Amino acid sequence: MNVLIVDDEPLARSRLRRLLAELPETAQAIVDEAADAAEAWVLLRAQRFDVLLLDIQMPGQTGMELARRLTGDPGLHHPAIVFVTAHEQHALDAFGVSAVDYLTKPVRRERLAQAMGKAVLWLRAQGAEQQAPAAVETVYLTVQHHGALKRVPLADILYCRAEAKYTTLRTAEQQYLVDLSLTDLEQRYAEHLVRIHRSALVAAPAIRSLERPISPPEGIAPEPETGGTEADSGTWTLHLHGVPDTLPVSRRRVAAVQALLTASRPAAARQPPK
Repeated sequence: MNVLIVDDEPLARSRLRRLLAELPETAQAIVDEAADAAEAWVLLRAQRFDVLLLDIQMPGQTGMELARRLTGDPGLHHPAIVFVTAHEQHALDAFGVSAVDYLTKPVRRERLAQAMGKAVLWLRAQGAEQQAPAAVETVYLTVQHHGALKRVPLADILYCRAEAKYTTLRTAEQQYLVDLSLTDLEQRYAEHLVRIHRSALVAAPAIRSLERPISPPEGIAPEPETGGTEADSGTWTLHLHGVPDTLPVSRRRVAAVQALLTASRPAAARQPPK
C-alpha cells in the first residue's frame, strides 16, 4: 500500500507516519509526505497512491481544494481520501468530495485503523467498478507566429517561462510569445505543466536531469536572497530533452522534481545495487 501524508506541520506528519508503522495492516506501507497542496499535486501526478491522508487548513491551496481538483480530474488515479484536521466544521464538505473518513487531531491509533479499513474497502469497490479509460483528445494552444495564428499541440510544449509582460512557450523546434500568465497556463493545463520556479513551468516528460547548485568557494559568502517567496540564489538547474536550454528550479520545488525523475526511471534502474 502506498500512502501520501499531506500536512504543513512536520510534527503532524511524523505522528501519522509513526501510527501507520504501528498498525499491523499498514506496517509495511510505503509512506511519502508533502508539506502543501502544490507539492502533493506533483507527487499525485507522478506516482500512484492508494490512500491520501489530507490536512485541510494549509498555506496556499487548502486540502479541500486539492481534493476537489483531484476528484475532478478523470485522467488521474484517485486514492482513498481521509481528511485529518483540527477543525470539525468541514466534515460535511469532506464527504461531498467522496472522502472515506474524517479524523480530528490529535489522531488516535484506533480511529486511524478504522479509517484505513474503510480506505481498503473503498479501494476494492473502485477496482471492481473500474472501466477502460476514454480516448485522450489532443489539446492545442493558439498562438500568433509571424503575423498569423497557429495551433500548437500542448504535448509539444517543453516549458513556459515568464518574459516581462509575456510568456515564452518552447517546443523542440520553435518558441512563441503569448499573452498568458504562468498562473493561467498552470491552472488550465495542470495535467501537463509543472511549476518548478516562480518564473517557469515545465512538461514533466521533458525533464532530463537536475543539477545541484555549485557551492561558493570557501570564505566567500553566498549572494543574498532577493524578492519573492522563492529565492533565486543557489537555485538548482534543470536540463531538458531535445533542447540545450536550462531552467532554474527553486529550492521549494526540488523535492517534487526529484520525485518526477524517480518516477520516470525504468524499474530496474531504481533497484539498489547488490
